Amino acid sequence: MSNLHHKLRDLERNGKPIRVGLIGAGKFGSMFISQVPHTPGIHLAAIADLDPQRALSSLKRTGYPESQYDNTLTMSIADGIKAAKTVITSDSASMISHPEIHIILEVTGSPSAGVRHALLACDHKKHIVMVNVEADVLCGPLLARKAAEAGIIYSMAYGDQPALICELVDWARTAGFKVVCAGKGTKHLPEYHYSTPDTVWDYYGFTKQQLESGDFNPQMFNSFLDGTKSALEMAAVANGCDLGVPVNGLQFPPCGTHDLPTTLRPVSHGRKSDIPEGQTGTVEVVSCLETDGRAVHNDLRWGVYVVIEAPGQYQRECFAQYGLKTDSTGWYAAQYKPYHLIGLELGVSIANIMCRGEPTGQTRTWSGDVVATAKRDLAVGEKLDGEGGFMVYGKLMPARDSLGIEGLPIGLAHGLVLKSGVGKDQGLSWRDVEFSGESQAVAVRREMEEIFRREFEVNMQVNGTKS
Repeated sequence: MSNLHHKLRDLERNGKPIRVGLIGAGKFGSMFISQVPHTPGIHLAAIADLDPQRALSSLKRTGYPESQYDNTLTMSIADGIKAAKTVITSDSASMISHPEIHIILEVTGSPSAGVRHALLACDHKKHIVMVNVEADVLCGPLLARKAAEAGIIYSMAYGDQPALICELVDWARTAGFKVVCAGKGTKHLPEYHYSTPDTVWDYYGFTKQQLESGDFNPQMFNSFLDGTKSALEMAAVANGCDLGVPVNGLQFPPCGTHDLPTTLRPVSHGRKSDIPEGQTGTVEVVSCLETDGRAVHNDLRWGVYVVIEAPGQYQRECFAQYGLKTDSTGWYAAQYKPYHLIGLELGVSIANIMCRGEPTGQTRTWSGDVVATAKRDLAVGEKLDGEGGFMVYGKLMPARDSLGIEGLPIGLAHGLVLKSGVGKDQGLSWRDVEFSGESQAVAVRREMEEIFRREFEVNMQVNGTKS
């Protein structure tokens, strides 16, 4: 990637900037907005948000130069492009269809909106960066296929942890190493699964001054704390890198960077996990807290990692000669990145797609799914309140297992009414809720389930024949 900046500068000098349409002006979108004035060759042509005033506030709060945007909320996209200004609209569909916008950033966090915008991008031949991991895990395996058929690039968002993990996995495999495990760090204790928007700030420890900044949505932040976001991100990584997932969900083992090769090596070498004996190439999230709440030494709370295996004795000796921290056998080592800058790094995806024609991570298979799981006993007639709410958290599981129980994806566990009672920690099923197949997101998800059910059955028959 050493020449991406030069390519962007050339576009700037030649008066041919990459024109970007951003959908969603929340925290992630605001972080990207703040970087645009400092990035050559990228013009934020338009911001689409259901609340135009929120988008305008984001421009002001992030220090976006007043001369570079329309603060009257009246300018058209076409006029904005002519004047080299950023305009604001509430009509995301019109923005996507505009012929002079090259690439779409989907940052809404709404699964149904993400699916709709991805399909519109396919219709109008616009590359799309799916920052919306909720939509990617809900329907990404099918959306990526539809994007390929439309001749556009469907990409993960650089700066977000899934894309950075995929980059580490790609590095390892390109260099000839077997990937044993890949993932990220977070702050997690078992009781966090039951956190609600009422308890989230106590767990996080944010100050009153931080919360007053306007960037903190309690339900969104609670989805990070209760494990849902980690499950979604690891499903995205598993689907992007063809890695397996733990059969009983993420374990969140306490682990510092010095212990990554030991804690995450294969079961055959002492790993304490529910992953079947002999299985490698999995995802996991490590916690920065010990089970008693003490801080982990050398924690990886904000970072990402990959654990690799030396393919032979010579490489094992090289690990030792070059100072890699390994497990006690010397066969397993880790590489990691201690921090990620989220939306501040998103321009890398734009440059990579538009200058090189390559995504920064992309869903390629359906390995992992995230199923809505009850935080408490749920009663008939209750209406689900979705990711990060009071009722359910998302649990990672193999996609085949999710199909087997007809698991209700966490991305659709909002606004649906229960027709069956569900016990605490029980995964919800399509059978437990009232739903309409007329919903676009539901229809696309059900289409994806049927496609992969058939593919899984064919694969099982083929493998059975070979055995």
